[in-house]
Amino acid sequence: MNFLKYSAFKPILKIDRKWPGRIIEKAPIWCSVDLRDGNQSLENPMNLVQKLDFFSFLVETGFKEIEIGFPAASETEYSFTRALIEGGLIPNDVVIQVLTQSREHIIRKTFEAIQGAKKAVVHLYNSTSALQREVVFNMSKHEITQLAVDGAALINKLANEYGREKFIFEYSPESFTGTEPDYAVEICNAVLDVWNPSPNNKVIINLPSTVEMSTPNVYADQIEYVCDHINYRDSVIISLHAHNDRGTAVAATELGVMAGADRVEGTLFGNGERTGNADILTIGMNLYSQGIDPKLDFSKIDDMVSIYERSTGLVVHPRHPYAGALVFTAFSGSHQDAINKGLARLKDHPDHWEVPYLPIDPTDVGRTYAPIIRINSQSGKGGVAFILEQNFGIDMPKAMQVHFGDVVKHHTDKCGSEIQPDKIFELFKQEYISETPVSLFKFMDTTNGETIVEAKLNIDSELRIITGRGEGIIDAFCQALRDTMRIQFEINQYSEHSLEYGSRSRAITYVEISGADHKKYYGAGISGSISRSSLRAVVSAVNNLISH
Repeated sequence: MNFLKYSAFKPILKIDRKWPGRIIEKAPIWCSVDLRDGNQSLENPMNLVQKLDFFSFLVETGFKEIEIGFPAASETEYSFTRALIEGGLIPNDVVIQVLTQSREHIIRKTFEAIQGAKKAVVHLYNSTSALQREVVFNMSKHEITQLAVDGAALINKLANEYGREKFIFEYSPESFTGTEPDYAVEICNAVLDVWNPSPNNKVIINLPSTVEMSTPNVYADQIEYVCDHINYRDSVIISLHAHNDRGTAVAATELGVMAGADRVEGTLFGNGERTGNADILTIGMNLYSQGIDPKLDFSKIDDMVSIYERSTGLVVHPRHPYAGALVFTAFSGSHQDAINKGLARLKDHPDHWEVPYLPIDPTDVGRTYAPIIRINSQSGKGGVAFILEQNFGIDMPKAMQVHFGDVVKHHTDKCGSEIQPDKIFELFKQEYISETPVSLFKFMDTTNGETIVEAKLNIDSELRIITGRGEGIIDAFCQALRDTMRIQFEINQYSEHSLEYGSRSRAITYVEISGADHKKYYGAGISGSISRSSLRAVVSAVNNLISH
């Protein structure tokens, strides 16, 4: 890998930057370019029906500006534009945007395509970087500027012919990040002089990182430089259009907004040329996680994933921020334990979300808590306990959680894969609800100063009746077991709770005992009777002691 053939990007020598001390306090103006920039990057571009469906979904999501295509580029793009307009499919509060190069026949074709639209953004662009000027166009700065000015003048002329009030103008110095900052300002000002914007008739200046060439802070410096030097600033909407070649389009966009930008162009899930565009879903949800209204509705994120994958043929990565199938899932034992504790504490302040490892409430985007914790060989006691409590109502004592966590870990180490909740419950029953060699058949107790228990047991397939005396039913039963089985054990811990609510509720009892070897053994019992569940738990613990 010959890294020496590459040169470091030269940053702006800016000593008065203001953006590092700013915070984002409101959502920018959003413009979806899924149907243009996103669509043109697909191996199989969307057909007319798919584009119409996707447009409707973008409207439902809350986008008020949607770039629908490059209508002069193909018949499909032209037909789609006409279908939206002639079909009356554009809501009154939604503005469509169309892209055009600064070439006369393309500009004229573009205006023809949007004839009849109530409101449209005409987006003019031409490349301005030093590399593009030298390699692609072989033109001087003056010639490149004249190309932009001529296009702007023609757009001005045609807008007046079609009805000026119907149009918003936008200009992009394409490859802005590779353009000298002072020249970028110069060419934008030249276009603005043609369009002569005012506070009541603003113009959009879009500053794209057509190819991401630097760290996000440098992009922010470039944006702030333009904001500080551009003319008509109170009449200009500064827009961003970040690409993701370095994998930092989201960060670049956020810093660009801090640097003074008012508007963001991007796509859902970051679809776009090469490594993609800035991901509007991620940027919007980042705002949401900071208590800022993103002005877009992401509450049905699974529907968004579905239409995106169906329309584009692409797949949303399982680790995609907010939308991925695994983003609200924890495998690590320490993560699982922290999430479990955080969710429990949340009951004390349900209006303030604060759960470790979960930056947002999954229900806000239409997900549920059910898949948050999944179990594999990397999981711990907290995750296992959470699964049993959420799915089966089993709330084990802490010491038992540790013991069962080891049981599950041993199983997953052997099988080498994730274990499902039903299998975890099956392991729980196998480990703690034991009826071999002893099982409780039936019992009765009488109380007259002291408790007397008489129980019928199945011991190694032989029915036997045992009797014991004690201070309570459990004490008496344990004494009967000691005398009959000739074993020594003591109950260290006892707890129980209801598994369900209502008249048919069942109880589960947990028992920890220690034997003559001072080791701890656990058992559980389930029954509609607390007494029976308690005795079953003792039997299970004793069986575990015997088997070991």
